[in-house]
Amino acid sequence: MKKLIKRLFLKQNPRVYEEKDAQLTPSLRTRDLIGLGTGMVVGTAIFTLPGIVAAEHTGPAVPLAFIVAAIGAGLSALAYAETSSVLPFAGSAFSWMNVLFGEFFGWIAGWALLAEYFISVAFVASGWSAYMQGFLGSFGINLPHALTGGFDPHTGSYIDILAAFAILIVGILISRGVHQVSRIENIIVSVKLLVILMFIVVGATAIHPQNYVPFLPAHQPGTTFGGWQGILAGTAQIFIAYVGFDAIAANTAETINPQKTMPRGLIGTLLLGTGFFIAVSLVLVGMFKYSRYANNAEPAAWALRQSGHYITANLLSVVAIVGIFSALIAILLASSRLIYAFGRDGLLPKSLGQIDDKHVPNHALWMITFLAMILGSVFPFTFLATLVSAGTLVAFIFVSLGIYALRPREGVDLPEAQFKMPLYPVLPAISAIFSAVIFWGLNTDAKILMVGWFVIGLLIYFIYRIRHSIINKETH
Repeated sequence: MKKLIKRLFLKQNPRVYEEKDAQLTPSLRTRDLIGLGTGMVVGTAIFTLPGIVAAEHTGPAVPLAFIVAAIGAGLSALAYAETSSVLPFAGSAFSWMNVLFGEFFGWIAGWALLAEYFISVAFVASGWSAYMQGFLGSFGINLPHALTGGFDPHTGSYIDILAAFAILIVGILISRGVHQVSRIENIIVSVKLLVILMFIVVGATAIHPQNYVPFLPAHQPGTTFGGWQGILAGTAQIFIAYVGFDAIAANTAETINPQKTMPRGLIGTLLLGTGFFIAVSLVLVGMFKYSRYANNAEPAAWALRQSGHYITANLLSVVAIVGIFSALIAILLASSRLIYAFGRDGLLPKSLGQIDDKHVPNHALWMITFLAMILGSVFPFTFLATLVSAGTLVAFIFVSLGIYALRPREGVDLPEAQFKMPLYPVLPAISAIFSAVIFWGLNTDAKILMVGWFVIGLLIYFIYRIRHSIINKETH
């Protein structure tokens, strides 16, 4: 037993990651990281979630849920900024926990991230499909109902063919190299932000002040609607938007001067994303009564059409169709780097840790591409939105607590951080507690499925991966 416990706490030598990740080409600058992060944060969530969260949990007070989520995500972003500047490795929390706490904890953090990434890719693709269907429908073009959504025999839908198609196209694009992808991402994000500003300006002309009353509806007993219970439930669902922080950090090994670039990219993404979220959600719930957005995966374009702004609505739909691709690029790129990190460490087949002649881990990329195509085409959009926040929150808790192991080693066997999380040692604890409280606000299905996911991960680790990991031979 003592030998097993010692093995679980065996820490990876950071020089191993430095050597292995040297095959990846640093090409990302601050603007590229903000593009990737904003592409994810101001991605599917801003076009889809405000209406759903308002109808199911918060009423007109949906901006409060975004603000609470931004506070929790902002605290975690500070921890991410310090850790990524000291440990600039692919795989983000997975690699960091391996170095700071030991391989077992790295596996748990990485396994949580894997759930987050799988579901995020599927969620983003499902949102893209909803907008594409709405756009095509405005021209009288409708797909067979069986091909328009996840598996739900009650409604007659069985597979979301457009979601699978979107994931495949982005996989092909990423396989061509990170530098080309980042340039495309920056262009898409710039156009998307301009059109979101257009929505805010045009939508503001259709606001009806009575839709804001009451701003925070009273809590309905036995539900997660209304009151601060609704705000907490809405915050938990909205947290999917902030998976963009880990998507940025996952590309640390491919970033130029990550000690300075990473903190700027993370904090810039937080400020830009939160501002747009608050503005869009305020306009949206002012245009129509919140209950009308129930189960509507394209609320912004719908609200514009219902207000008679057909040209702006169709322009928004076009940009959403293209813009949601930017979120899909960011999350598929990050998830392939996590799978690569698993393969690099021998915790998944070593072929997944191989880099091709374009400096891309294509084996890892295509594995997650095809699995996400299956997940995104089978599971409904709202189900995916509920689940994805769980993995994000677990990763945020790990990274926040990781500051306590990181700070004593800075300037000793690890580089001194050029950016440090303020108010140490109090703020990392507050950050971890904040994320834990939001996790507790997830619905029961999400928590049960996350427990089941961890059980599967533990079985895989103890039955197979613990014997195939490279950490024994690399650390001696």
